[in-house]
Amino acid sequence: MFDRYEGGELAVLVHVFFSQEKDTENLAEFESLVTSAGVKPVQIVTGSRKSPHPKYYVGEGKAEEIAEAVKESGADVVLFNHTLSPAQERNLERLCQCKVVDRTGVILDIFAQRARTHEGKLQVELAQLRHLSTRLVRGWTHLERQKGGIGLRGPGETQLETDRRLLRGKISQILSRLSRVEKQREQGRQARNKADIPTISLVGYTNAGKSSLFNRMTASDVYAADQLFATLDPTLRRINVEDVGPVVLADTVGFIRHLPHDLVAAFKATLQETREATLLLHVIDAADSRLDENIHAVESVLEEIEADEIPTLLVMNKVDMLEDFIPRIDRNEDNKPVRVWVSAQTGDGIPLLLQALTERLSGEIAHVEMRLPPSEGRLRSRFYQLQAIEREWQEEDGSIGLEVRMPMVDWQRLCKQEQQLPSYVI
Repeated sequence: MFDRYEGGELAVLVHVFFSQEKDTENLAEFESLVTSAGVKPVQIVTGSRKSPHPKYYVGEGKAEEIAEAVKESGADVVLFNHTLSPAQERNLERLCQCKVVDRTGVILDIFAQRARTHEGKLQVELAQLRHLSTRLVRGWTHLERQKGGIGLRGPGETQLETDRRLLRGKISQILSRLSRVEKQREQGRQARNKADIPTISLVGYTNAGKSSLFNRMTASDVYAADQLFATLDPTLRRINVEDVGPVVLADTVGFIRHLPHDLVAAFKATLQETREATLLLHVIDAADSRLDENIHAVESVLEEIEADEIPTLLVMNKVDMLEDFIPRIDRNEDNKPVRVWVSAQTGDGIPLLLQALTERLSGEIAHVEMRLPPSEGRLRSRFYQLQAIEREWQEEDGSIGLEVRMPMVDWQRLCKQEQQLPSYVI
């Protein structure tokens, strides 16, 4: 019922420029996306508009041009580098007499091809079902769909209602299975917190080299390739950082401009590794001409998943592609490492990165002693819930002495919530 394109098909690509400056890099990135999906672009149609056309997204003349391009090239599918409404998709399909898929559909298809674990497949299926739930009508255009009250409904409309109900049931079933997976992840995180093991999460734009860096730091063989979204399923490995001890390193899915909201919602459990991290390593392709835009795109997604307040260390990767560049650590006015220049491919600068991690992590753990008055039993129980108490004793005046060790980000959050807390520190 859901007609999606298959790998190896021929495609006409469509990109509309909405500003005076032609954003050709955005179009080049879309070509990479399409190639990653296993589809061969045979023709590219571009146009300029002030705003999208309600019927075809592009103007009527441009829509006719796209239909002509499909006939000439023998393409099987038209791929838009924009988000189309279900109505626009249907109108274009009638005109072009072939499938039309928007940017969200292309990204979803890549995710469907790359998901390897049970959890990854469930997350992709959830995102696809949410996306397709607005496009059910397309599957039933061959049936009569009369409008009206009782006795005037056509069989197509009845079938649509059935499909929507089945779809809702399937979505709730997947959500329930994903919540079980999330509970398992939560148990793993709690065990790490109990053992006081910091977590470092690798984040960054897709194809910035996160998996290559992960493999270099952990001596692993996680799949890494020069293609968009090579990594979907999070991988965790334990490494030893000098003066800090064992640390868990998490490799996560890459971000991209205009990442579909359905995907962000579906990958909530995976992105939880990022939200709960002690430190984020933001991996950046230093050789990319759109470096600043990529950084902004990643920061937007981090804000969306509420991970923008976590301490971050920038890792400028692929310095081997820059001329005469020597790896180094950039520091702020407090002499704290804020940026490290490395090459995951050659291994240059990795010792500097580990040195920066030592400096950042040793300062990212709050280790304090405090005295709580007997009336602050609630605060004491809060520390027990956070599994942060290393030692407890009773003072002669009846107050409770506590030795607390916890991630600095949690300590700062707690100080914000409990404003009297700093006054109890010895």
